[in-house]
Amino acid sequence: MTDQPFHLDGQQLAKICKHTLPNSNDELLLSKLQALNPGYPIRLANTGEEWYRLGGIVDMDGKRIAGNLIEWTERTYIECGKNLQTLIDHAREQKLIATRQTGNTLHFVVQTGSKAEQFVQLDIDKTHETADRLLVSERNPPEDLEEFIDPLEPECIETSGIGTPRYSYRRKTDVSVFMGEINKYHIGVHPVRRFMDDWNRSSALHKAVLSDDWVVRPFRHVGRFGEQLINIELINTQQKHVPQLDDISGKKGIALHNLLTRFDRQAGYPFAWFFYMVKGKLVSPHCGVAVFKDISGDFSYLSERDAAVLKDWISVPYSV
Repeated sequence: MTDQPFHLDGQQLAKICKHTLPNSNDELLLSKLQALNPGYPIRLANTGEEWYRLGGIVDMDGKRIAGNLIEWTERTYIECGKNLQTLIDHAREQKLIATRQTGNTLHFVVQTGSKAEQFVQLDIDKTHETADRLLVSERNPPEDLEEFIDPLEPECIETSGIGTPRYSYRRKTDVSVFMGEINKYHIGVHPVRRFMDDWNRSSALHKAVLSDDWVVRPFRHVGRFGEQLINIELINTQQKHVPQLDDISGKKGIALHNLLTRFDRQAGYPFAWFFYMVKGKLVSPHCGVAVFKDISGDFSYLSERDAAVLKDWISVPYSV
């Protein structure tokens, strides 16, 4: 890492994505991203679960009719005099096929400092388009425009690829800046902000980098009164085999400490069990309560800084 600021704007990212053909391990894309910022190691932190969405329209020969099924439908519906049957007849006569986009979101991270929030995350979609169904089913014609666009009982056809896979730029998140702004939109400290603050004052900070095992999903939504709100979710990307700590009934003292130590060792950093507990993954909140009882009595197996974090959680619990 250098003293030079990390810089990679949306236009650059969109251009790189447009001119890079996907391969199986995404190494070519990674090398292009890295070449623009040689002083900051960039790595693929996580590949999200596969998703799909509506695609476009092609004819029986695979010729592109429209890139966006929804836009084409709304426009053509108007051209058909807002007559659904005319639209249906047109789609049948042309033997049109609806496609779908299938993909994964790739999360690249660039660490810009040692603190939990000091990283930049690049989200890039890797998609491929396939022929999915007849645009209008012969057996179950749509009853309204919504069903035309996304039928409940589609007439599927043999899947075939349309064009080549591609990358598309989704967003860049400077997590440090984002977390500095998030509390403006929420009453009190946002749980993810508190999670990162707890990481920074715990022993985890000195042994691990948060973005090695956690990425973020920022999103916008509309509030009760129509106001635009921003929010953020933490996603755990841990691929190691980490034990479940759901049932700790009757465990205390040395036995409980051994369970926590084993969990932390397999997760790869100290106090990991606490952050998994706050996320609601693998570790029950009962574990935090049991540990607090231990360290309030005859046992002192937590470091001073970790004990302070746990005590604050007991006083005001939170989850992300």
